[in-house]
Amino acid sequence: MTHRPTRRGLAAGAAALPVGFFIGTAQAQTSSESTFERVNKTKQLRIAVVSGSPPYFKKDIATGAWSGSAIEMAKGIAAVWSAEVVYVESTWGNSVLDVQSNKIDIAFALNPTPQRALAIGFTRPYIVAPFGCLSRAGFSPKTWDDLNKPDVRIAFDLGSLHETCARRFAPKAQLTGYKTIDDCVLALQAGRVDAEVIAATIGLSTVGKNPSLGPYHLLDTPVVSLPSCYGVQREPDTRFVEVVNAWIDFNRGIGTIREQMIAGLALNGVMPEQVPASLSF
Repeated sequence: MTHRPTRRGLAAGAAALPVGFFIGTAQAQTSSESTFERVNKTKQLRIAVVSGSPPYFKKDIATGAWSGSAIEMAKGIAAVWSAEVVYVESTWGNSVLDVQSNKIDIAFALNPTPQRALAIGFTRPYIVAPFGCLSRAGFSPKTWDDLNKPDVRIAFDLGSLHETCARRFAPKAQLTGYKTIDDCVLALQAGRVDAEVIAATIGLSTVGKNPSLGPYHLLDTPVVSLPSCYGVQREPDTRFVEVVNAWIDFNRGIGTIREQMIAGLALNGVMPEQVPASLSF
């Protein structure tokens, strides 16, 4: 019996030239036309955009213009074909489904989980994002062992990679799951927990919005890092993903992607000096 990935499963596996334009729906390409051929012919690169998600996406309510690190990456990739960027509004979970159903060509900022890999392909990582934590005043953990103690209270958002890391590397601590990251932040501010396990980009953005929560602590021994990739169509013609991989390798090498990520974090008030030098952008 063949098992197909479900919408619930894909969403659970989930946790952006001149300014392009927005479309609500997109026509599927024919089965004989690859992504490379379609982008080359139409001069349009369709991407998923997720409102209110710095550093990757931020929408100006007044003008409708999009900004953020994923937007700048998309413009750079589109420029290879002298193409424009087409914005398709989505969510993090649905962006995987949008790639699978050919509504978009690229979904940005995805961890290549096995569940997602059942449905779509992935580029090489554009960043490798380490995990760490926010902590109460007077508590400055440096390693996972500093958290992995019976008297340490740790928060995480349920069903996330933050929960996976907390349970794996701090099983001796008092672990409490909350529905959202904002709920974890409130618990930390109220003194109900001592630390919140959170990925670097999200943690830095949280500190940018509320400096009193800082600093963000990268944790080592071990260093826990997960790659972030772009989601793409899995198809016989591999030219599109090969071009995008070449763009990633080149722009990581010359520091463009790091600059784009830092500029995206600044949309949430994160100063460049707040970004740890060891952060692998």
